[in-house]
Amino acid sequence: MAVKTIVLVHGAFADGSCWAKVIPLLTRRGLKAVAVQNPLSSLADDVKAAHRVIEMQDGPVLLAGHSWGGAVITEAGNHPQVKGLVYVAAGAPDSGQSFADWWKDYTPAPGAAEIKPYGDGYVALTLEGVRKHFVQDLPTDEADIVYATQGPLAVRCFGDKITKAAWRSKPNWYIVASEDQTIPPSVERDSASRMGAETRLLKSSHVPMLSQPDVVAEFIANAAASL
Repeated sequence: MAVKTIVLVHGAFADGSCWAKVIPLLTRRGLKAVAVQNPLSSLADDVKAAHRVIEMQDGPVLLAGHSWGGAVITEAGNHPQVKGLVYVAAGAPDSGQSFADWWKDYTPAPGAAEIKPYGDGYVALTLEGVRKHFVQDLPTDEADIVYATQGPLAVRCFGDKITKAAWRSKPNWYIVASEDQTIPPSVERDSASRMGAETRLLKSSHVPMLSQPDVVAEFIANAAASL
């Protein structure tokens, strides 16, 4: 039976509104879509937030995660209601790995230099970082909304380790953003290959759900229909 509920998990330097263009497109396809609001305070806290939303849904769900949200769904996806995982330019650490471990062997993308301290123990992206390296294929006015609504990330999140990678036991899909300047496209491609994910390559910045929402919504809907 096809899954009819999509739970959307945002990443660092974002909030649930990053899915605002995708949600109505999924709804038009007869799917229920609900976005998690991650506290971004630790992997465990974000997983708890995802589980809270998952458990409020009737029946099975498909989890979709962007960026840091990929690490969250990798852990949260072990929940028995989760039937599959969609990664959108997202982290996909293995069991025992942290997000930092996941990409440590790759040359950092240009956006990494624009991640700056934001109070005690947190980091955020600069305005230039958002405009030039995070959402560079969006109009400036949209980019500035992303900047203004971003959720600062606790530094500890980079080191929190996955206990059991759900992608090892559940069907998974991956959108690789070829123009990503926040996460190196090479780590995305290599992860998708390692996972055996059904993969779609998009000529997109780090936020294809904002720059190419039609394609992302179709990809997610097709994944749900195949479960």
